[in-house]
Amino acid sequence: MTKDQVKQIVIDIINEIAPDEDTSDLKGAINLREQMDLDSMDFLDIVMELRKQHGIEVPEADYPELASLDSCANYLTPKFNDK
Repeated sequence: MTKDQVKQIVIDIINEIAPDEDTSDLKGAINLREQMDLDSMDFLDIVMELRKQHGIEVPEADYPELASLDSCANYLTPKFNDK
């Protein structure tokens, strides 16, 4: 799986949990919570959906790795490819 595919998975999850958010112009290097109106519960929902939909476990200590789309892709791509 490519980093772009992983980014799209994260965007799709955000669209599911926050359908009112506009994800069409997200910047890869900028913190997601700064770009959108996501609170800590929304962030936890993203982590839960990664586990539920894709079997990807993200330990709490690694949550900062999911701050931006780029960091999500860097962190999650090896996890998807190891499945």
